[in-house]
Amino acid sequence: MISKEEEMIACELLPFLRVRKDGTVDRLYNPVLSPPSSVENNTGVRTKDVIISPEVSARLYLPNLSLSDTIILNKLPILVYFHGGGFCIESAFSTFCHHYINNIASQSNAVVVSVDYRLAPEHPLPAAYNDSWTALQWVASHSTNQHNEKDEPWLSQHGDFERLYIGGDSAGANIAHHIALRASTEKLHGGVNILGAFLSHPYFWGSQPLGQEAVTDRETNLLYKTWMLVYPDCHDGIDNPCINAFVKDAPSLASLGCKRLIICVASEDELRDRGVYYYERVKESGWEGELSIFEVQGEGHSFHIFNPETQNAKDMFERLAAFLRGC
Repeated sequence: MISKEEEMIACELLPFLRVRKDGTVDRLYNPVLSPPSSVENNTGVRTKDVIISPEVSARLYLPNLSLSDTIILNKLPILVYFHGGGFCIESAFSTFCHHYINNIASQSNAVVVSVDYRLAPEHPLPAAYNDSWTALQWVASHSTNQHNEKDEPWLSQHGDFERLYIGGDSAGANIAHHIALRASTEKLHGGVNILGAFLSHPYFWGSQPLGQEAVTDRETNLLYKTWMLVYPDCHDGIDNPCINAFVKDAPSLASLGCKRLIICVASEDELRDRGVYYYERVKESGWEGELSIFEVQGEGHSFHIFNPETQNAKDMFERLAAFLRGC
């Protein structure tokens, strides 16, 4: 017999959240948050939070400016980063994300803008896509010589807009993919171009299995249920081009609006084969940029964020940092 409580539930994404029929959302998982810091003890990175628009905020990371190469070059590469969490959980201010991006900023010697976009189901897609584009445009607006008191000095004084990167993990990698496509058809402020993008353990899915993906029970899979929760109004479900980059009506991967691209996968990740296939399809598409893939053996989805002290995680940090340094 169904209980009265169960009758009030529209859908669940356990153990993370529950949506009731009256539209209220019970968030069963709330990430531990870390405050910004004037100086991180282990890296010398400075952090602060900014409000970009009424809907979008971000955490900024500025590496140690006393480093000799920073003094010589003056300007630093910029990374606009999109966190993971299935579009419905996590935050740019979470402890996991904060420690991860702190490491990346330190090792790459880059200014990082970690975007806190609106989450589904309260704000279903395409809200996260639009918020992320708003954040990127805000960053690009600092590229002109006409600055005012509202400009962010860490960007206007230290950012090299010839070396603008985007990147993300899981759902954030999905966002980075869409931002790169959008940048090929819409101009950024100041005529800024995206130099490179990294897609780490990208969240793509579809009705037809690829590689070693399970053939059965695809509609009971957490990946399927998450997508249907965060974008309930999209046509074609998990074969919508936003989640399945390989369907017939998806934008051509040859149009990705960047010059460098790296795809990161993990051998034990359920999304691994789709990430590899994405790499292969970009390679076959005629896209003219610099393309690479980096695979870590024996690890699962987003292992580097949740277990950052392992050697595999440190190796991945170094690979991403090297990519941002132009290596």
